Amino acid sequence: MKKICTLLLFSGLFGQNIGSIDAVENVLDNLHLYAAEAKSKKYMALFSEDAVFFGTDINERWPKKKFDAYATKRMATGTGWTYVMTERNVFFSDDGKTAWFDEILNNKGYGDFRGTGVLKIVDTEWKIAQYNLLLPIPNDFMKKYALEIKAYYGQE
Repeated sequence: MKKICTLLLFSGLFGQNIGSIDAVENVLDNLHLYAAEAKSKKYMALFSEDAVFFGTDINERWPKKKFDAYATKRMATGTGWTYVMTERNVFFSDDGKTAWFDEILNNKGYGDFRGTGVLKIVDTEWKIAQYNLLLPIPNDFMKKYALEIKAYYGQE
């Protein structure tokens, strides 16, 4: 009987996170909170072991281990980064075990950014499997900035 009760309790707790917008949003809200508070251990614990973080630079494709080294070093100075979410959309796979999102974030120094990514259930918790931070460029400025970026990278 104890085994059955334990199994039911465990499956009930697990089931509460599957397809839960609140649980996913809590992870994403904590991501931004811990970054702003420079709490690297809590911040990195939100990512799955196979996670990848994409920064705004084309060369910023960081598997978790490399991103952890960067984030931990940066946050050890007591300085993280502050992005305030102003809009977010969350979607789920049919089985409710994978979520993807897009969000608009504001940074005082740089303005509005877009964050996109994927979360997955690991054991009983949502973990970020991929995060992509980008600075949207208005279409009217695309050609100008694309040419500058190509020149920066030495592309023809």
